[in-house]
Amino acid sequence: MHPQHRTAGQPAQDLPVVALTLGDPAGIGPELIARLLARPEAAQLANVVLIGDPWLWEAGQRIAGVRVALDPVDSFAAARGRPATGRAAWLAMDTVRPGDVSLGQAGAAGGASVLRALDACMDAALAGHADAICFAPLNKHAMKLGGLRHDDELHHFAQYLGVTGYFCEFNTLGDLWTSRVSSHIPLKDAAAALSVAGIKDAARLIHRALQASGVPEPRVAVAAFNPHGGDGGTCGREEVDIIAPAVRELNQEGLPVQGPFPADTIFLKAQAGEFQAIVTMYHDQGQIAIKLLGFSRGVTVQGGLPIPITTPAHGTAYDIAGQGRASDAATWQAFNVACRMGRSHRAARAAQA
Repeated sequence: MHPQHRTAGQPAQDLPVVALTLGDPAGIGPELIARLLARPEAAQLANVVLIGDPWLWEAGQRIAGVRVALDPVDSFAAARGRPATGRAAWLAMDTVRPGDVSLGQAGAAGGASVLRALDACMDAALAGHADAICFAPLNKHAMKLGGLRHDDELHHFAQYLGVTGYFCEFNTLGDLWTSRVSSHIPLKDAAAALSVAGIKDAARLIHRALQASGVPEPRVAVAAFNPHGGDGGTCGREEVDIIAPAVRELNQEGLPVQGPFPADTIFLKAQAGEFQAIVTMYHDQGQIAIKLLGFSRGVTVQGGLPIPITTPAHGTAYDIAGQGRASDAATWQAFNVACRMGRSHRAARAAQA
């Protein structure tokens, strides 16, 4: 996707508004966002609104060794109609004091800071002032210490945004996307979590998400659950009783989904270009493959929400925080996905209006 170039003085109203956060203040997020916004093309892809603490933004630039000029705004609404200047907008917000953050350590103050920034972004989305959200890495333990009442950020997003339907995380690596039927549950419970309805929901959702990201006719494969795809029922019956029936019903709906394919070969097919998406049955079935194929470039997309939300798939990397060594490759990819999906989201909203 090539950037849409704009010159200073032209209105930026045709660009998607992408809300950007600094992530966990004790992690590598601030320096990653500094590197991201130091790229001139970032402001050509979207009307970017960076939200966060001024001291933390200064620290991120210092660690990254860059200086980035921003345009101060006092609200997301004000950022929506601003002229394109080649710079991101800056919405200052006090969420945490420097003395309450210990670099490289998960803490309640940092977790609460992350929640406040994300909630402000979601408020902007609910009000129609933001078209996508891209957040720098966060830490679930810190967020729980800081007040998170859910297992993960996705469930927090879903409740905050009033989602009642199916939602799940997508993990992406370039042109390859994965969804999963079960996520953050013990492996011993994964078989019981499988259902025809769950597989169909996961397949439909990733098909729609890929279309929103610019792929008009996604090719979707479904992974088996058991070794060797169950060997015709001799090594487990989930494929016979649940997965294959789900695939048949999806085909009857007109969705060109294929499978189930044994999990130990399905990613070879995708790597060869046969499929752009894989529906996996449980968390590590897809995560191990995606991270092995490209850990430093992976992106997590929060699927099934009323607004696109993306983040780099790696974590806060507390062990190297503040050292200026963190790569922004995955952050750049997450930002690009947010821009593409934000553009589609904005167009769909305009069409409905």
